Amino acid sequence: MSRIGNHPIELPQGVKVQVVGQTIKVEGPKGKLERIMRSEIKCKQEGNSLVFTRADDSKPCRAYHGMERALVNNMVTGVSRGFEKILDIIGVGYRVDVKGDVVDLALGFSHPVEFKLPAGVKGSLIKEGREIALKLEGSDRQLVMEIAARIRRIRPPECYKGKGVRYRGEQIKLKAGKTGKK
Repeated sequence: MSRIGNHPIELPQGVKVQVVGQTIKVEGPKGKLERIMRSEIKCKQEGNSLVFTRADDSKPCRAYHGMERALVNNMVTGVSRGFEKILDIIGVGYRVDVKGDVVDLALGFSHPVEFKLPAGVKGSLIKEGREIALKLEGSDRQLVMEIAARIRRIRPPECYKGKGVRYRGEQIKLKAGKTGKK
């Protein structure tokens, strides 16, 4: 029995949901999202909440039940509050600049790296003293997290000094490095 799939999704104020067959359209103050659900899972709107049911009790169907409910819950949260991911840029001479939908990254390469943000993701800079961070925001959780992972992959944190691009709050286990001559 899926514990997650059995919980109804309460719709916040200002969020409209339209269920047509297996297609769910969610609209709110932060945007519109649409998803086609698996055929084993049915969704219906009861008052101010969404209820999910499954076709049978097979193991894959139980897994899809919780997964579909979680994905639709992310859609509802995204169009009402939105999602954000903060990337810390750590390293001497490492810089980041946002110009419209293009992020310019100076990460120790011989050339600056330009990363174009897709529609639905907005980037902004956070400056806290000498610290620089890139804040990514959007209504689609999967897209925001995927773009954050792609930017981190350009210069992942290295294991000796911790320089590179890392998620806010990410812990990097540093190695000791070489010891000097005695």
